[in-house]
Amino acid sequence: MGEAIAAYLHYLSIFGLFALLSIEHVMFRAELDIAQARRLIVTDLAYGICAGLVLLTGLIRVIWYGKGWHYYLSNSVFHTKVGLFILVGLLSVYPTYVYLNWRNTLQAGQPPIITRRQAFMITLTIRLELLLLLIIPLLATLMARGFGVMGS
Repeated sequence: MGEAIAAYLHYLSIFGLFALLSIEHVMFRAELDIAQARRLIVTDLAYGICAGLVLLTGLIRVIWYGKGWHYYLSNSVFHTKVGLFILVGLLSVYPTYVYLNWRNTLQAGQPPIITRRQAFMITLTIRLELLLLLIIPLLATLMARGFGVMGS
């Protein structure tokens, strides 16, 4: 039963992660009012929390319910999957950094000032994150079917 619950929570957090990033993509514009900017910041925060839940539930599955550490540590597809997840996390730092820099402007009752470069880079970053997040379940599917085991 624990294994099923851990898997369910892992999948649910993955769906939430993708949904929140999709919402962030739709919400972001080069011109935002104060309310939109605040909603975007909250969405980004929820996205970060969801990413932590994906990581936590994934670790729980690997440690207690998976095929054992040896299988995962010797699986190149697992390494690629985790590497992509880390890359998505690193990419997400840029939009978060920009959003957090809006605090003083928002507290002063002003909408954020977003440069053309920032708008381009944030949009590109979010789209790249979405693309990479689409690849990770494919890697998980391959791994579950035995692909990537080193030495076989």
